[in-house]
Amino acid sequence: MTIERIALALLAALALAASGACGGNSRSRPEAGDHDAGPHEDASAGRNIVHVAPDLQRKWGIGVAEASRAALPGTITVPGVLALDPQRSGQVSSPLDGKVASVGAQVGDEVRRGQALVTVHAPALAQAKTAYLQAAARLALARRESERADVLLEREAIDQQEHLRRRTAYENASSEFAAAESSLHSYGLDQAALERLLQQARRPDAAGAALDGIAEPYLRLASPTSGRVIERDVVVGQHVEPRQTLLVVADLSTLWALLDAREADLPLVARGQAVRITAGVYPGRAWSGRVDHVGDVVDEKTRTVKVRVVVRNDERLLKPNMFVQGEFPTAAVRDALTVPLDAVQTIGGEPVVFVREGAGRFAARPVEIGGRAGDRRVVLKGLDEGEAVVVAGAFTLKAELLKSTLAGE
Repeated sequence: MTIERIALALLAALALAASGACGGNSRSRPEAGDHDAGPHEDASAGRNIVHVAPDLQRKWGIGVAEASRAALPGTITVPGVLALDPQRSGQVSSPLDGKVASVGAQVGDEVRRGQALVTVHAPALAQAKTAYLQAAARLALARRESERADVLLEREAIDQQEHLRRRTAYENASSEFAAAESSLHSYGLDQAALERLLQQARRPDAAGAALDGIAEPYLRLASPTSGRVIERDVVVGQHVEPRQTLLVVADLSTLWALLDAREADLPLVARGQAVRITAGVYPGRAWSGRVDHVGDVVDEKTRTVKVRVVVRNDERLLKPNMFVQGEFPTAAVRDALTVPLDAVQTIGGEPVVFVREGAGRFAARPVEIGGRAGDRRVVLKGLDEGEAVVVAGAFTLKAELLKSTLAGE
């Protein structure tokens, strides 16, 4: 929408409000002296005007400064979206079928790597533990038989064939034990857990106990990384299957900004380059990032290349899937008219600034806005250098203008 169309739209709204006041309100028109009593719209002037008495300006904290030009370092602005760092996030899932016995974390909880988050009753785990203990027992027996065969062979008490048979039996038992051990490792049990299982089975008081009494079926699923639980799709009593995602844990202190750089801007983007990341939901805030990777393929439809920027997010204000912009510095320097960020307001979806045209007279001026320069916005059209612009309290003037328009004053 052009500036002229914005002005016409605002004028039409004011004219409608004025006609409503004339036809539907028997109250007399305000006298000229009423301007000092408080803010109201001057519809007859053909513009959006708010009158505010000096004492009310002080109360509202209205501040005015001249629009000025400045030499700004050149930048290119690249849009993008935030994403999780895959190296700092992970899913919790069960490698076995089973029934959930307990869940030890909620969305928003901070957890550490290796912390047990979900316990699953999985009969297949008990079977695998039993197979492991049985394989360990066969391996121990086969080792003793093989070692005894070595001694007997030296004494010529057995022949080579018997020695080879026992040696082969030992090697087969070793292979079976390694396979059983590997199976338990794939279910998330580390070497320390397997050692504890063997020690429990070798205790003197466990000599007569059944293996299934030692090999419990409870599978404890641990967090793959330290971070925050951001997704949960599991409840106690639920039947779970392999590859089913139960929880998602992510370290949100570092995120990726996936930016879409135009093909023409590629000479200005390089790995290791510092980038300023901004988000529309946080005006005036910026985060430091650094280019981690520049894509190798140009999208044939959009003619853009994916640029991955690593961004620190210590305050956790940035969120995955949030829209952001990356600002890349260039060697070019430009002269631009700028105003503070707070000076720019939005009316009817379009940007305006309030210009002081008298001691208590402020006009809402439609403007065309460019990019950001630190804590200032570039004004491309609609404002001249040296004009007095409201830089503090502009939102209050906007509210008063809209209120008087809706009230038909």
